[in-house]
Amino acid sequence: MSLTLRGDVCATDTTDGMVLLDEVTGRYWQLNRTAALVLRSLLDGAEPPEAARALREAYPRLSAERAGADTASITRALTTARLVVPA
Repeated sequence: MSLTLRGDVCATDTTDGMVLLDEVTGRYWQLNRTAALVLRSLLDGAEPPEAARALREAYPRLSAERAGADTASITRALTTARLVVPA
């Protein structure tokens, strides 16, 4: 399930990750480097297992299980906050 940002959410890269702004509510979310990497992968069309692999490539000491769990958690949080929708 690749994702896209909701139409009224904008993203800006930062030195520490990414910031998302919901232009309707004025709320913003700061993503750390890990969450930003996962989101970028999913926005680029990757499926969650591919995003988890990208996470493991960036952090080689990370186990496959942890990368998968982190990817699922990040995806769930972004979806629950209604920042992303299926592409």
